[in-house]
Amino acid sequence: MDLRSAARGFLFFLLSVPVLQGNDDWTVSYPSSNVCALRGATVDISCTYDYPDNVQYRPNTFRTLWFTKGDKNQTVDLEHDTNYTGRVEPSCGEVRCTGSRCHGKCTLRINDLRQNDSAVYKFRFTTNQPGFEYTGDPGVTLSVTDLQVKVSFLDPTSPTWTQLECHSMCDLGGDPPYTWFRNGQNLGQGVKSRDYFQSEGSYSCAVEGYEQLRSPLVLLQGNGDWTVTYSSTNVCALRGATVDFSCTYEYPDNVQYLPNTVRTLWFTKGDGHQPVDLEHDTDYTGRVEFSRGEVSCTGSRCHGTCTLSIRDLRQSDSAVYKFRFTTNLPGGEYTGDPGVTLSVTDLQVKVSFPDPTIPTGAELECHSMCGLAGDPRYIWFRNGQNVGQGVKYWPSIQYGDSFSCAVEGYEHIRSPLVYAPKTPSVTVSPSGEIEEGSSVTLSCSSDANPAAEYTWFKKHEDSVRESGQNSTITNITSEHGGNYYCQAHNSIGHQNSTFMIIKVTSSSSSSSSSSSSHSATVAVTTISVLLATVFLLVFLWMRRKRTSSKACGQGGRPDTVEEVRHRKPFITNPSFTKTQNEL
Repeated sequence: MDLRSAARGFLFFLLSVPVLQGNDDWTVSYPSSNVCALRGATVDISCTYDYPDNVQYRPNTFRTLWFTKGDKNQTVDLEHDTNYTGRVEPSCGEVRCTGSRCHGKCTLRINDLRQNDSAVYKFRFTTNQPGFEYTGDPGVTLSVTDLQVKVSFLDPTSPTWTQLECHSMCDLGGDPPYTWFRNGQNLGQGVKSRDYFQSEGSYSCAVEGYEQLRSPLVLLQGNGDWTVTYSSTNVCALRGATVDFSCTYEYPDNVQYLPNTVRTLWFTKGDGHQPVDLEHDTDYTGRVEFSRGEVSCTGSRCHGTCTLSIRDLRQSDSAVYKFRFTTNLPGGEYTGDPGVTLSVTDLQVKVSFPDPTIPTGAELECHSMCGLAGDPRYIWFRNGQNVGQGVKYWPSIQYGDSFSCAVEGYEHIRSPLVYAPKTPSVTVSPSGEIEEGSSVTLSCSSDANPAAEYTWFKKHEDSVRESGQNSTITNITSEHGGNYYCQAHNSIGHQNSTFMIIKVTSSSSSSSSSSSSHSATVAVTTISVLLATVFLLVFLWMRRKRTSSKACGQGGRPDTVEEVRHRKPFITNPSFTKTQNEL
């Protein structure tokens, strides 16, 4: 098999040992947990899966899907994801059952890869057996990259010797052959790096077999009169740190026009005709410093050096920086292309498991989004204490520890902490007693880095009830009552919540309670009416009595005037009693 056939056969390159996830019953295994592929190319992601062969539940239907959005409970099938329309081709082989196990294999092909296809891809399959669905974790991390030509100089004092490297942001692996192009012409070479002498022209590269996916052009200026060469065209540096760019430049020594002054500047805004000098750019005020070496002329050439230093790097400093110099010679100004691409990055701690069969054997890596130059030494901090190691990887962790890392010499620029979940908090909605037939939702949250995943349990039950931050019970019955708790877990450790008690009341008890409440209400109302009637009668009686008392105080009873006029006088003293005739 020739190199071109090999390149076409390996459309993607796998980076690590196989990863196996699952339990004794359900498993999904991926040939690799990391895939690096070129933007515009095609990639295949494959997996194998198996599950117990239970003849009683042997499925007559079998559904599989790949997803990268959603979670295990609400997945977005890539075939229905509009971002992948017309670009994905899932295919699965026939399921075979041998002994007590059934086995299958599936492949996901993604065509015309885009930068935003970089994601974690997971496989999920469903049968009609008990516990009928399963998602393979941790999935496959796809990194989509472009090619670019990196320029370096074998002898910094002699920019005529140049080395070009066909570079990608992730490791394509497999040592693929490369094709080089100079001024658009195929040079037909199959190596990653090339050395050139007096290498004027524009250069690009491609993986052999994918010549249409070329890197951007790199222009090497060397017309014999004016040149600018950079020690590196790509620089990766930490946010908050200091970075230095350096270059050399030369121009012809013409005694007739020997310049009295040479003016130099670095810029990132504007163009070669109207550049914005970084020393006058307000975004860099107080943070840039130029170092200008003395120009020396030997033979027919003049040479100079230039260095740019940027302190307290910010994310917004990621840009392309170019050097420009001016003399009083004819055509006496020149800008060095393609410049230096600066990428400003943060550190982060990545957690991985070199041996997937040992879930407690986590390894930590002090990671940056771009490759820091010079193989820097790293400092590790455990629970805030400097443990003084100078390696990029930390081989083991203990539950309850928190870790961060820094580049040696920049210990104040630390990565965010990684730590196991804190004690989770649980809420229930609605709160209080829950009536039979209704629904209740439990929610769990915990502070953790990496972010926690959640599993729900019920006291005195060994099996997992549900996975996910929320757990909903619909059409609840008395059997659902009891103590519930969640477990928050990440790659560092796990933590359980306190119990959440769910009380379920029957609908009959509720009706009886409602009836009793209604009867009590009627009784109270009746008593209130009787009491009001009694109070009214007493009030009227007392009023009448007061009126009567007032009339007596005036010499009479509270009778009408007519009654008083027609009644006979009533004399109580007998000595004064006389008959009418006597009068």
